[in-house]
Amino acid sequence: MLKIAFHPAYIYPVPENHRFPMLKYELIPSQLLYEGIITKNSLFEPKKVDFQTACLAHDTDYVRHLFDATINPKMQRRIGFPWSQQLVDRERYLVDGTIQSALFARQYGISFNVAGGTHHAGYDYGEGFCMLNDQAIAATYLLDQGLAKRILIIDLDVHQGNGTAHIFQNSRAVFTFSMHGAKNFPFIKEKSHVDIELEDGLTDDIYLSLLESNLKNLFDTVDPDFVFYQAGVDILETDKLGKLKVTPQGCKARDYLVLSSCRHYNIPVQVSMGGGYSVHIKDIVNAHVETYKAAVDIYEF
Repeated sequence: MLKIAFHPAYIYPVPENHRFPMLKYELIPSQLLYEGIITKNSLFEPKKVDFQTACLAHDTDYVRHLFDATINPKMQRRIGFPWSQQLVDRERYLVDGTIQSALFARQYGISFNVAGGTHHAGYDYGEGFCMLNDQAIAATYLLDQGLAKRILIIDLDVHQGNGTAHIFQNSRAVFTFSMHGAKNFPFIKEKSHVDIELEDGLTDDIYLSLLESNLKNLFDTVDPDFVFYQAGVDILETDKLGKLKVTPQGCKARDYLVLSSCRHYNIPVQVSMGGGYSVHIKDIVNAHVETYKAAVDIYEF
């Protein structure tokens, strides 16, 4: 069964200027249900992650300030959202969704969080509309529970997973791979274990060739027993912020490369959706829906 984390708290309330990108979190499961790709039994509602679990990947003081509304104005500006209880709760639901999704992935081979991919949140800071790093917390949860020993995080959002790199910069148990725009946000980047920087205007052929060669090397050398995949669709040529020239077909081929590799090596994979800022919401939703279709094809659900 394909299991997908979804909760209405992912959607509202958010600041008005950020509401359009958030619509996809409601539209993606609706489209999947409409097309008959999933049933309502595929969806599960997460709970709010607890303080101790959030602190597995983040500084205790930072999490405390975030939870109890004492976060300073400078940090709020860095995050991009003014503090509100609703937004913190939304982030806590999002993180638990990725943790539960990871547990389902161990059971079924793959599982999704319809939101997630908050990869700009570092050990002791939030940034770029990310307060808590969902895949980093889920990775440390699996390690803490003895459910994984060697984790690979594949981040293919167009923006570097700087927060994830920051959290795991000295880790030997979690290996970070980020393939992102060289001249895109964040402009001061952290150092992942492997960073592939892409020039503006990059097209399908070069993108997919780079990814394919690096994936083979990663799986052979890292030898992970669990994979987290950040599947942002802001690599699309229609994206307002992406600066690349990847077509919908190229984005779909990217997902097939990653998920087929996980399937080939028989390694469970948790997928979070990440960024997408195309002018037309349908381009964002359709690209994300293709990621789910790839999973259905590859895992024969």
